[in-house]
Amino acid sequence: MLCVIGTLGGFAGGARSATLEGLLMPGPLHSEHAKQESDCTTCHDRANRARQATLCSACHKDVATDIRDKRGLHGKRPEIAQVQCNACHSEHLGRNGRITPAVAAAFDHSQTDFRIDGGHRNVGCAGCHAAGKKYREAPSGCADCHKKAEPHQGKLGTDCAACHETSRWSAVRYDHGKTRFALQARHAQIPCAACHSGNRWKDVPMACASCHTPDDVHRGSRGTACADCHTQSSWKDAKFDHEKVTGFALLGAHRTASCQSCHRTGRFEDKIPKDCSGCHAAIDSHAGRMGTKCESCHEASAWKDTHFVHERDAKFTLRGAHSKLACHNCHVARVTDRKPAKDCVACHRAIDVHAGSLGTKCESCHGLDAWKKDIRFDHDVTAFPLLGQHVAVPCAGCHTTKKFKDAPKECAGCHKADDVHKGNLGKDCARCHSPNAWTLWQFDHQKESGFALSGAHSRLQCNACHRRPAGEAKLGKDCASCHANDDVHLGQFGRRCDSCHSTISFKRARPQ
Repeated sequence: MLCVIGTLGGFAGGARSATLEGLLMPGPLHSEHAKQESDCTTCHDRANRARQATLCSACHKDVATDIRDKRGLHGKRPEIAQVQCNACHSEHLGRNGRITPAVAAAFDHSQTDFRIDGGHRNVGCAGCHAAGKKYREAPSGCADCHKKAEPHQGKLGTDCAACHETSRWSAVRYDHGKTRFALQARHAQIPCAACHSGNRWKDVPMACASCHTPDDVHRGSRGTACADCHTQSSWKDAKFDHEKVTGFALLGAHRTASCQSCHRTGRFEDKIPKDCSGCHAAIDSHAGRMGTKCESCHEASAWKDTHFVHERDAKFTLRGAHSKLACHNCHVARVTDRKPAKDCVACHRAIDVHAGSLGTKCESCHGLDAWKKDIRFDHDVTAFPLLGQHVAVPCAGCHTTKKFKDAPKECAGCHKADDVHKGNLGKDCARCHSPNAWTLWQFDHQKESGFALSGAHSRLQCNACHRRPAGEAKLGKDCASCHANDDVHLGQFGRRCDSCHSTISFKRARPQ
């Protein structure tokens, strides 16, 4: 007993409470609870040990409030309300003893009011929990940590999480559709500062011209309701119904042409011509000869694309060399003033060597591939078909001029120098001579004249009897017509010398 008292006396002499409870304490309290060492009843009720949690709550009111409101570390764990505080928190371990069971590396932050996710996972505890301060005193508002990085200068409040993601500060999930200006198409891709310059978030103008005045090629002449024509996908994409409003449909290449290509003054209210020549006169290779309705031949897809079919639309088929000519070779004047004739001389009169003497149907002789080479004239269809040696004679042999029709048709016209009859037998040489050769002739004297050439007559030259042109006087068929001078009877026996004489010899007489 003395030993015990001595021992107690040793405690009594110390700095601690001299009460029996103080003498029997298992160890000093944590430095935070050091003031309660003098009164154990602050934490312990000897009559009701179950009241210990209530006594803890009397001092730790903030924890009690969390449990009541079911928030914070203690409030989010429903089992805590059913256990004593010392189930987790140990005391009497000395001034620096560990009275909390939590280990920072294994602590589940999801059990608190601040869930760690996104970029916060990479931040150490000391990044938010300052040394010497309670963990619950760590700031939970975004602006508490990110004030320096916050570009809005506080003008949008402190609830950064309403717009920003925790994965990274630049990730924004703000629903602009809840405002009076929903972000669509390209607007959804531009940075906030493009419209909210200078951190202006309220009363931002919503008219297109407020941002796009520098892009307005109309220079304000079309007003500020840009959305009436332009789309949000691209400033250059327009939904303006050109055909409905102006009566001129933008087709083909017109669809991709800039407005200024036609509206050169920039004032769309200025009237401009709707015919092709209004814009394309400078590149009209026809120099206006084809009129102003270019669409009659040209496509809107490209100026060089044409749908004009000369055979169908002009009733004149372009064949041979014609198919390679430029339009203005034939269309030298405006088609609205005078359309070219469809006969050859309309274009080829200047090179017509016949000087029009052969008419206007040049195609009767000339081909379409070459004016001088492709000649197919058929002489047999004329009044003078080429027979015998005439076939081998070149055209110039008879046609001394390019008029051709002035060539003589009678034989003497070409063969006068060859006529041994000196014209005494007329001009119809073909009556005797063959076209196969001038020296070949086949005149049947008996058949043609009724006077057979027999005896000495067969050896005579034609002009021996036919001394005058055959057409002027016909010879008599009696002997005296030629032999009157040879008649020694002086006509006493009449003109029928053949009654006595034979054709073998005039001097001999047949015996009677």
